[in-house]
Amino acid sequence: MTAVHFGAGNIGRGFIGLLLHEAGHDLVFVDVNAPLIAAIQDADEYRVIEIGPGGRQHVVTGFTAIDSAADRAAAVAAVASADIATTAVGPTVLRFIAPVIADALRARAAEAAPLIVMACENALQATDLLRAEIATLLADAPEVLERAVFANTAVDRIVPTADPADGLDVRVEPFCEWAIETGPFADALPSIPGAHFVDDLAPYIERKLFTVNTGHATCAYLGRAAGHEFVHEAIADPAVRAGVVAALEETSRLLVLRHGFAPEVQDAYRATALERFANAALADPVTRVGRQPLRKLSRHERFIEPAAALAEAGIEPVGLLAAIGAALRFRADDDPESLALAERLAAESAPQVVASVMGIEAGHPLFAALVGVVDAARG
Repeated sequence: MTAVHFGAGNIGRGFIGLLLHEAGHDLVFVDVNAPLIAAIQDADEYRVIEIGPGGRQHVVTGFTAIDSAADRAAAVAAVASADIATTAVGPTVLRFIAPVIADALRARAAEAAPLIVMACENALQATDLLRAEIATLLADAPEVLERAVFANTAVDRIVPTADPADGLDVRVEPFCEWAIETGPFADALPSIPGAHFVDDLAPYIERKLFTVNTGHATCAYLGRAAGHEFVHEAIADPAVRAGVVAALEETSRLLVLRHGFAPEVQDAYRATALERFANAALADPVTRVGRQPLRKLSRHERFIEPAAALAEAGIEPVGLLAAIGAALRFRADDDPESLALAERLAAESAPQVVASVMGIEAGHPLFAALVGVVDAARG
């Protein structure tokens, strides 16, 4: 069995690639980072090192790598003959991967088992986004799309900034979760022991997004404002922790209302997330976790979506609004989005920022509160 994974970075090697390896697949990493691909091609193995309480070491073997920028034909051929194709590249990069997969499906034997395609990204319904891009490219031959099965997933593992001295080895937290929807597979679920399959993925995607991602980013933004360098230092600050807890108590309330999670189950999930943020072994910089604030402040992301839903239910999201204010003030010289956000705050009025960045229009019950938060951040 062969799995092609797009994105040979730390998440690709230390999370999805690891679980596919442990499921018995030969791995083919596809990336456009030529030095990284060359290093993978020259290696026989690499280690995934879990750091923190309960951590273990895993050795990954049986892999190769393709530079799709230098040898696109090889990437197409690898996908055309694979059993599974996965991604961990970021949602905005999926459109650049779609042409390779589309051409691979054209080349795939019609009688072959369908290629399993799963986008493992921090975004809602990322595989649907990838499928739509591929479908557009196959508009002249829509039947080719039936040579693949597309399944949405929810993924969760904190992978800190790499130490160059580690080479291909990857340091990760011990916790990981890969949830995959069952619907597209009918009765033929793939064998991936490290993943779990669920009938309805939406609750799991939103639980992770509105707990882990919301909390992680809140910790980064409040921590940055308080002068902390690392996430574990920030969450140890009583004031920062109180802000994170306030935001997550609000998102937990929404998750219980929207998806019917038992309150005690969600409380335990939230507590686990807070423990993960406190893992000092990760030494995760707040600037890494807080980067891309424009995306994180968009309409259906980790802050605005739960805050808007709570406001629509008549609940004032005080903790989330405080986190949004901290996100608006976040600056990092190596993060173009934070600099672009600063420019927009200077050039646009508060109502314009709320509408253009956050996707909330006048008349929405959250609009006035967001205008106030933006005005405060502009001041």
